[in-house]
Amino acid sequence: MPTYLLALADVVAVLVLALAVYFPRHRRGDLVTAFIAINVGVLAVTIALSSSAATVGLGLGLFGVLSIIRLRSAELGQHEIAYYFASLALGLLGGLGAGDPQLALALMAMLVVVVAVADSALLQRGARQQVVVLDSAITDEAALVERLEVVLDARVHRAVALRVDLVNDSTTVDVRYAPSPRPVVSAVERSAALATH
Repeated sequence: MPTYLLALADVVAVLVLALAVYFPRHRRGDLVTAFIAINVGVLAVTIALSSSAATVGLGLGLFGVLSIIRLRSAELGQHEIAYYFASLALGLLGGLGAGDPQLALALMAMLVVVVAVADSALLQRGARQQVVVLDSAITDEAALVERLEVVLDARVHRAVALRVDLVNDSTTVDVRYAPSPRPVVSAVERSAALATH
């Protein structure tokens, strides 16, 4: 398979990953641009490296350098890092896969499918995470979980107090929770429940 067809397959794969999988779920256009640009950049450099006397080790070193530079320049969520590395890997597969193009194409398809499934609502259902600031200092873990369940109308799986401010009477908590399957608590009921705490 000619190199340009493998490069075209890479571009199609990263467009599917960025525009059909990532953007509809997370709505960050700036990262779509970054995923596509880094993919095409890595693709171009790896094609150039593969046609020169440079080794595959140099290409993989490029992968590491690019990832360190990009990941240090802005704070990314774990799912965004996964998409970022997937776009880098697609570029490397497109640029260095000319030796076994069928394997490269299969790996590209597998990578897009795996990321799409791993970030799907099926696997993420019932798994939410938030940093919550409560308007009271709560040092008792059971009371903290009870308060969070009322505030979020959810079942709390894990709550880690990041900061308890006894002077300003506030608690900052990293909470992992599942939305409650019962009917949503009305604003009046929630205010009454909060008033009793």
